[in-house]
Amino acid sequence: MKKISIVTGASRGIGREIATRLAKEGHFVALVARNEEEIRELEFEIDSAGGKSRGYPLDLSDEAAVEAMVTELRAQFGRIDILVNNAGIGVFKQGATISTEEWDRVFEVNVRGSFLMTRAVLPAMLEAGAGHVVAIASDVSKRTFANGALYCASKYAQDAFFSGLRKEVRASGIKVSVVYPGLVDTFFHDGNPGQPHRAEYLKPHDIADAVAYILNAPAHVVIDELMLHPLVQDY
Repeated sequence: MKKISIVTGASRGIGREIATRLAKEGHFVALVARNEEEIRELEFEIDSAGGKSRGYPLDLSDEAAVEAMVTELRAQFGRIDILVNNAGIGVFKQGATISTEEWDRVFEVNVRGSFLMTRAVLPAMLEAGAGHVVAIASDVSKRTFANGALYCASKYAQDAFFSGLRKEVRASGIKVSVVYPGLVDTFFHDGNPGQPHRAEYLKPHDIADAVAYILNAPAHVVIDELMLHPLVQDY
């Protein structure tokens, strides 16, 4: 049976690689991101390669838009099997210089967005007695660094939400997994991927491999947490 999966932040980087990987494994993939042009390009690429996908350009902090998207998906397929919460943004500066707007926006995407999307899919998963929610957090969910107070705070909050949720839904047959990547060569860092000093960073496909490993575990196995770093990173 084809699995119905949602990937947020699917337009580029890690999310794009995860969405492509799941489509190759036979999933129908709902592609969620703000950039409509990039989402449509990925939708075309997946479908041209024989996969099945649909793009949903929306802002994850928009409660009504998230609910409408999940309602539409559930109405068509009757279920939602997998949610990968990948979307995230970061602002890196000294705490004293962080604006209220920057604080709110990071928490809107990293925390509120993953909460809204997860809450929207849970009724379908609870009804089915099965499902898998994956969060792409960060190794800074477990540590802090200078000029990263805002980003770290959002990732600590995200991690705490999913860790608590895991304890609530396990008895209902729903798995919750959190992935904690270290340095990854994506657009998330300053500049484009492929810069020489990032040659030994993790690549987006490394994270996609980790997600596939988690999702393909036997039915009786849940991988609660998975942390991965490039060998060159001093963690």
